[in-house]
Amino acid sequence: MEFQYSEVIDPSVYETCGLGYGIALRMHKDKATEVKGALRAQKDWTKNVNPVNGYNGGLGEPYSFICVTVPECLPDRLELISYANEYAFLYDDRMEKFDLKRDTGETTEFLDTFGDGALNSSVSTKCRPEKRLQARLLADMMAVDPERAITSMKAWALFVQSAAKTRSSPFETLEEYMPARAVDAGELIWYGTLTFGMALTIPDEEIQLCMELARPAYVALGLVNDLYSWDKERDAATRAGQDYVFNAIWVIMKERNIGEEEAKSVCREEALKAISTYSDTLEERRDDLSLSRDLRAYLEAVLYSYIGNLVWSIYCPRYRDF
Repeated sequence: MEFQYSEVIDPSVYETCGLGYGIALRMHKDKATEVKGALRAQKDWTKNVNPVNGYNGGLGEPYSFICVTVPECLPDRLELISYANEYAFLYDDRMEKFDLKRDTGETTEFLDTFGDGALNSSVSTKCRPEKRLQARLLADMMAVDPERAITSMKAWALFVQSAAKTRSSPFETLEEYMPARAVDAGELIWYGTLTFGMALTIPDEEIQLCMELARPAYVALGLVNDLYSWDKERDAATRAGQDYVFNAIWVIMKERNIGEEEAKSVCREEALKAISTYSDTLEERRDDLSLSRDLRAYLEAVLYSYIGNLVWSIYCPRYRDF
């Protein structure tokens, strides 16, 4: 991959807690544009859905989410995917307030934002406010790149529907949990984010292979997210009266009958195993000319998403101040 819009960050100025696996952290040079997109999403959400008081999303100092997870985002798409990502964080926090074990009318209606009408950019006054914002976002993306906008929104819609089902009941073992966590970690929504943000097109005949090759990275990304979001998610589940937490720490504690700190150590070990597997795969495939250029670029981009997510998770207000 050629690097035009990002720069390597000196590894001596950030911590990886032993989970970095020697991967270089890169950060987009235009953080101001990410901030603009995120703040605009927060403003729109406050105006149309509900106030975002006490909320923390993707922004942070010194590392904000999009700049370190999509360091090679095209400049003219950076504000858009920042807006989309902030919308996703806001949406995720809103979903935490619903008890997904019950098929309540409100839950079903909220999920319908990304149902059959996900690709419909026309809305009526009867639509939920979340749908109106999503439709406007789709229209903005379509104006830049119609084909990849549709790919991105289809992936996002499938992710939301799949994640809701995945979270509806607890997992008994880590072996069962990890593939589901890769889905919930956003391999679909992130596929849409990377392909739109970097203007990549994965040929239809390579999509299944793409998902298979990238899966270990999404497992690692999900486990790292679980590690640093544990306190936030545990407390949210307690407030909701939920008797389980969709998090690897909870699964490990129950499966092995151990405490939080021991479970966190197991989670770290499994994350390192997964990213090691992925790094080996990437090295084998990096110069494999039987794969399309865009698939190879995507696989490399996912590696930078892993390290970016890790460093952001360690420093972000979202998991430290809640």
